[in-house]
Amino acid sequence: MANAAIQLNTEPYDASIARPMGRNSAGEGFLRGFLAHAQVDRFHFWNVHDQSRDELDALLERLGPVDKPVTWIPKAERGLLADAGALYIPSPEMKDEAWARRALGGHAYSITGVTHTIAETYIMDEIAGLLSAPLEPWDALVCTSDPGRKAVESLLEGVAAYYQERFGATRIPPAQLVTIPLGVHADDFRLDPDARRRWRAALDIPEDAPAALHLGRFSLTTKMHPGPMGVALAETARRLGRPVYFILFGGARREEDQEAFLAAAAALADDGVILKSVGDTSATTRDEIVSAADVFLSLSDNIQETFGLTPLEAMAAGLPCVVSDWDGYKDTVRHGVDGFRVRTLAPRPGLGSDLVYAYAQRMMNYDSYAGSTALFTAPDVGEAADALSALFADPDLRARMGAAGRRRAREVFDWRVVIRQYQALWAELARRRAAAPEQAPADNPFRPDPFKMFAAYPSGALSPRTEVSLARPFSEDEAADRLLRPHVRNPAARLPTVDESVTLLAVLAERPLTVGAILAETPPERRPFIERGILWLAKFGFLRLRD
Repeated sequence: MANAAIQLNTEPYDASIARPMGRNSAGEGFLRGFLAHAQVDRFHFWNVHDQSRDELDALLERLGPVDKPVTWIPKAERGLLADAGALYIPSPEMKDEAWARRALGGHAYSITGVTHTIAETYIMDEIAGLLSAPLEPWDALVCTSDPGRKAVESLLEGVAAYYQERFGATRIPPAQLVTIPLGVHADDFRLDPDARRRWRAALDIPEDAPAALHLGRFSLTTKMHPGPMGVALAETARRLGRPVYFILFGGARREEDQEAFLAAAAALADDGVILKSVGDTSATTRDEIVSAADVFLSLSDNIQETFGLTPLEAMAAGLPCVVSDWDGYKDTVRHGVDGFRVRTLAPRPGLGSDLVYAYAQRMMNYDSYAGSTALFTAPDVGEAADALSALFADPDLRARMGAAGRRRAREVFDWRVVIRQYQALWAELARRRAAAPEQAPADNPFRPDPFKMFAAYPSGALSPRTEVSLARPFSEDEAADRLLRPHVRNPAARLPTVDESVTLLAVLAERPLTVGAILAETPPERRPFIERGILWLAKFGFLRLRD
């Protein structure tokens, strides 16, 4: 099946860091799934950030095993991506890579990215830039949910309308969007009676007490406000006539965020709701704590995420879900089958222009922007209480919905299934690439050749007719010594080698030559470096130039 080179550095794929974000968990799941399930003969990893191989090998060893040969692609060897056929970028940041590929020809390889958070300005700029970047029909941005895809489409439609209005553009090639969900390693999750007894005892929850679990990062502004969940649980406790326990598993990157989240959860839940915060945030505890609950509860309200992994993890374990009808939850939890999706309302389009203007003009930061929009997202707490009451009162309903969710997690969302969708996408993109006419390499007009953009600066340019002569005789040792001095060489400038330079000086010791004559005797692939290198040698007194 089709393959792709993975743009690899540790941060996007490491959920073992302290207080990981959702994209870290998603990235780790993808890479672990790719290593385990990709039907490929070889893995290709592009070390684009020039990270220590020891660090990368340690990540792969933890997520592996890596049981196939590996090709490591150095940072500067972009052309080797063609051997894999496609490039996987763990974000929507594809536009710069499209411009970089243009120098190799558009057919060199396919480019694929994936959405996570899409509400931050720099990510919106990256996505908007896809319309003006040289992306091709054999490139694609993977959106992890249909609602997330519609959000990206809305952004791109607005940018395209601006291009039409401003420039009279009649042809704006669309960015290709494909929906492929995030996945879950379903076998990591299960309901364990022993873990249930152990954790209920540790949290002082009676064995028969109704308990809801919330998993996720604690943030009022960029994750979700726990208030509606507290209100719904309080109403549920009144209906049942007994206390309801609310288990909170997660953490925050800042202590003050965690304190604010827990305080908000407690403030809006009355005496009938008993909060139990799980202090341990390890992966082992995450996998076990689902067994302590009867229901998973997540009333997401935030534009920060596009998919939402935690309901899927709960479904994989066999917990019925009560979630807001919001973002990617719409794609994962089937209402009335795996749990209940609670009706959720937001303001009509047009009522948020002041908020995004303030964010765009740096009058508020991203946390304030995301938190402000979330305050106007209203899940129906009455419906949530209806769903919770029904599930807590009916063990058979919980069992049926939990079993349905568990099957769905394995049949639709296990990484074994999702990785096949990626490989099918890469195969289709390869077919399109092979069927299209070849494209010659071209420059990036937004990043022009400096000697073209600044051509008016010098007196003139070196030409094939320029005569080149030796400034004075140099022995081979003297020339090599001078050429190796630090103030003369800069590795980043891609200069002629010392051997090439010494050889040229020896040739010119016999007689002057024109630039054209020198280049005629130079291998084609080295001609650009020797041609401009003549100026470097003249700059430091080795050569003289005459029209």
